[in-house]
Amino acid sequence: MKTENFSLSANEKISLISNFSTLLTAGIPILEAIDSLLEGSKNNQKKLLEVLRNDVAQGLHVYASFSQFPKVFNSVTIQILKAAEEAGTLEVTLRDLQDDIKKEAEFVDKVRGALIYPVFIIAVFFGVLLLMLTFVIPRISQVFGRLKVALPLPTKILIFISNTILTYKLYALLGTILVLALLFFLYKAKRDLLLRILSSLPIVSDLIKQIDLTKFSRSLFLLLNAGIPITTALELTQDTVTRNDIKNAIIHCHEVVVGGKKLSEGFRDAKNVIPSIMIKITEAGEHSGSLDRSMHDISEYLDYQVANRLKTVTALIEPIMLVVVGVLIGGMMLSIIAPIYGLISQVASR
Repeated sequence: MKTENFSLSANEKISLISNFSTLLTAGIPILEAIDSLLEGSKNNQKKLLEVLRNDVAQGLHVYASFSQFPKVFNSVTIQILKAAEEAGTLEVTLRDLQDDIKKEAEFVDKVRGALIYPVFIIAVFFGVLLLMLTFVIPRISQVFGRLKVALPLPTKILIFISNTILTYKLYALLGTILVLALLFFLYKAKRDLLLRILSSLPIVSDLIKQIDLTKFSRSLFLLLNAGIPITTALELTQDTVTRNDIKNAIIHCHEVVVGGKKLSEGFRDAKNVIPSIMIKITEAGEHSGSLDRSMHDISEYLDYQVANRLKTVTALIEPIMLVVVGVLIGGMMLSIIAPIYGLISQVASR
């Protein structure tokens, strides 16, 4: 079975990890626990559990089996599970992972919720545009043609687009499908490039920076809490972020720690990227010997900040989108009404 492109939804992952942890905590042997999970599973979850059962029956570790599903379990999760199995604390770690997946799902829902309104407005705009081009413009263009009214350039462009769509309906439909397919392909193939472009936008830039720092601090907490050395943890967290400046800061911190210095010193070197409160909390954690808890506190604080920033961005986007769409639709209506006013003026002058 090919597992590279295998995926599970957030709810399926939470269900799998939660039930697995509960069964193991109850003292049920791992093979029996997997069999119990298989009884109520279906679709991709069932296929994953079948692979897991076969692997465990052959003597493989859970983390080794899960590593075959990179789109379900990232490298951070795999290393946490590996450390847990070696320490004999798999059921406890699974509970921690369950909480992390829930937080990640809530995090994604917040971001998705902030995008719903602009996407809806854009969809409404294109719906209105299509309605005008296929129903309104053809009727008005016939009237203008009979009366031989001099048309401004925007009106001529709208009439040309409308005639093209109505004359070549099949080609227009195929062209639309082709453009959408091309955009989807570009998103899949050049996702990192698109994310970099998105992260450079003024309003979005700081938000993505906070999201990256939240993911980094949460992943670092889980890794350190699992007993993984900080140097290895910093290597693994490099792939959890989107922005290159934050990734470079993490790489620098890894080099600093390998050189025998403290993590806070690496953060301080990258103070243009790492916020001061993150540096201070890290220093406090290093002094008290509880760096993992400090990372947890940082992730909680940043998660709260991201939620507030999302509300602010959403509040800014809504009026901006309304103004932009209003101007575009108003411009189209003006290009239709202007020739009519010109015609009325000609009639009045006579």
